[in-house]
Amino acid sequence: MSAGTSPRAAEFDALLRPALEPAYRVAFHLSRNKADAEDIVQEAALLAWRSFDSFEAGTHFRAWFHRIVTNVFLSRCRAEKRRGMMVPLEADYGTRGDRTSADERWAAESPDAAEGILAGITVERVQAALATLPKEYRTVAILYFVDDLSYEQIAAAVECPVGTVRSRLHRARRILRQQLLAVARERGLRAAV
Repeated sequence: MSAGTSPRAAEFDALLRPALEPAYRVAFHLSRNKADAEDIVQEAALLAWRSFDSFEAGTHFRAWFHRIVTNVFLSRCRAEKRRGMMVPLEADYGTRGDRTSADERWAAESPDAAEGILAGITVERVQAALATLPKEYRTVAILYFVDDLSYEQIAAAVECPVGTVRSRLHRARRILRQQLLAVARERGLRAAV
């Protein structure tokens, strides 16, 4: 702690630092844009600092911070809707590089058809499938699958009952399953379901 840093600021910093990367992942999956995700997390961090006195010590800071991140994203969506802002058709999904050709080569060499199909479902395709979910389903799916939060933590983050989280997650899974089955069919797998 530096000479000018208060104990409260040091406590906030210690709680915030490990929450920033997961919060960025959530913001990126929600906004589908690197710059917007960075802005969302930055704004959320500022809002969290301003309202840090309302944070209850001993509770899950990351869930509390994710609620702020989600609220910032939703607030921005409402503002864009009011302004009638144009959204680009091409979203930036590439954070891990282009692995498609390597995945396809591995799939072609794999003796197990299921492994080959899974290799063809790249991170980018899963991200694209997540991006097509309606906003309320996408939010809970990202908090569950990407950030690995529990139902209770997600409920706290999006300010809804746990039953609503379960319902939205169930519907999100059904939509994702249909989309990823289509990808599997493209790769030559005929689903038995």
